[in-house]
Amino acid sequence: MAAKDTIRNNKTEIVAALCGDRTLILNKVQQKGLITGRQYINLKEIPGKNAEGHVIELVDTIMNKGEQTCQNFLELLQTDEEITSTYSNLSNIQMNISMSPTPVQATPSVNRAVGSQGSATQEKELYQLKSQPVGLCVIINNEKFEKDPRKGTDKDAESLAEVFSWLGFRVLMCKDQNKDQMQKLLQYFASPGDLSRLQEFSAKEWFGRGFIDPQKAPEHGDAFICCVLSHGKLGEVSGIDREYLSIKEITRTFKATKDSALTGKPKVFLIQACQGSELQQGVPLPDVQCDGSEPVTTGLFTDVLVFIATVEDYEAARDPDHGSWFIQSVCQQLKEGCLRGEDIYTIFNNVTKEVSQKDGRTKKGPIKQVPEVRGTLTKTLVLPPPHN
Repeated sequence: MAAKDTIRNNKTEIVAALCGDRTLILNKVQQKGLITGRQYINLKEIPGKNAEGHVIELVDTIMNKGEQTCQNFLELLQTDEEITSTYSNLSNIQMNISMSPTPVQATPSVNRAVGSQGSATQEKELYQLKSQPVGLCVIINNEKFEKDPRKGTDKDAESLAEVFSWLGFRVLMCKDQNKDQMQKLLQYFASPGDLSRLQEFSAKEWFGRGFIDPQKAPEHGDAFICCVLSHGKLGEVSGIDREYLSIKEITRTFKATKDSALTGKPKVFLIQACQGSELQQGVPLPDVQCDGSEPVTTGLFTDVLVFIATVEDYEAARDPDHGSWFIQSVCQQLKEGCLRGEDIYTIFNNVTKEVSQKDGRTKKGPIKQVPEVRGTLTKTLVLPPPHN
């Protein structure tokens, strides 16, 4: 069994054992180089968390750093004398793995298509992501709707900011925008300008573990991510004024032109919004709220990938405490899939599988949900994970 799977399968028992002295295990993983100095500081000072909460954050951090780090972590739990004597309950947990290290390639230079016989049959052309930062990630986070606030959306925004910042993107969030503001800010980000222009959109930038005022004007890199968190209906998302903007208009704001810095570069749109009022039926569970040689040329609408929380006509689930099914799955699958060197379609397919297997209940009844992918990418998109 892989080390990461071993930790996942025994996570409850491992956390319970390590809660006895969270400071010791935190110091040990830092000494062994399993976390960075910055991660050590962030994990040491988490407001509002008890000992269990701190340990859960630590274990999640280890799991998100890949197979080799997970294996080193398990070796530490089983071989360090101070740890085995302090956390005696660890001896009751089945953590048997192969102790020979398995290298993980953090940033694959080539992604190969594997044929039915398991051999690499051809090399896929990758989008080149070499800029620092990799690109911009813009989050439109609409929460304050009169009589129908979108509770849990801030959790989604923070999760997106964390994962895309981790992947090397500069993350900017614009909160509570009406339709006209959404149109203007999208046009601005299609061709970024002065820093002062961001102020009219109430923009904030992700830094460390929270949002702050932006310190410099945005610039495009080698990729663009746009996340829209709002209410919606078929083919449209809502501003907080209940006026609607079509998803088509959102994506076409970034169409290829000879002057666009994003022409030929991947543009990914994540849409967390209902696409209708119908419910896909499911098994009742705890309440979940709802939210749709000559010059080389390219097509106007190439290099775009749109991932929507639900198929047409149906509602999308959002937990008021933990965020939406869709966005939370996207963030978790990105953390795991990028470390495995998976391309974006593979990761999004895993999201679709995970979300479609969930069951929930709204005030109107039980609900199921199936996300939908639409794309015109012309190359393989692999988002480079951080170096461990």
